Amino acid sequence: MPKGNQPIGVKWIFKKKMNAQGEIERYKARLVAKGYKHKAGIDYNEVFAPVVRMETIQLLISQAAQFRWQIFQMDVKSAFLNGVLEEKIYIEQSPGYVKIGEEKKVLKLKKAFYGLKQAMRAWNTRIDTYFKKNGFKQCPYEHTLYTKKSGDNVMFVAIYVDDLILWITGMR
Repeated sequence: MPKGNQPIGVKWIFKKKMNAQGEIERYKARLVAKGYKHKAGIDYNEVFAPVVRMETIQLLISQAAQFRWQIFQMDVKSAFLNGVLEEKIYIEQSPGYVKIGEEKKVLKLKKAFYGLKQAMRAWNTRIDTYFKKNGFKQCPYEHTLYTKKSGDNVMFVAIYVDDLILWITGMR
């Protein structure tokens, strides 16, 4: 661990997933960072990530209804695990998996992690880079709205945290 750095603690979150009858279907476990211990300017610089405005979504839905465009919605389940971190973040070893004799060792994160304050920003930066690299144009007035033209068809993609809403013109 580099001097001057403090590792962020982690904890396990356990959940029971129920089926429609109220019976336990499966057990889930998620390791999360104790992000409430982050210090601005030390552990992170920027946490803000833009989201599409409701007015933009309403406008595009009205256009889709009028011109019979296709609308799709996607939820990116592991969005916050896919952002690449710009800061150097160290976490403690997870409870129950501490290596004997190496209790003082920490883990350096390369990607975002549940519970980190900058996870949403890292995800937004990554998807923004992906869209731009793949020929999408970013709206200068609505930074989470992207368009791509292919022949007579246009695709609009709006980002709201870890949800994507897609409108495709010309498809019926």
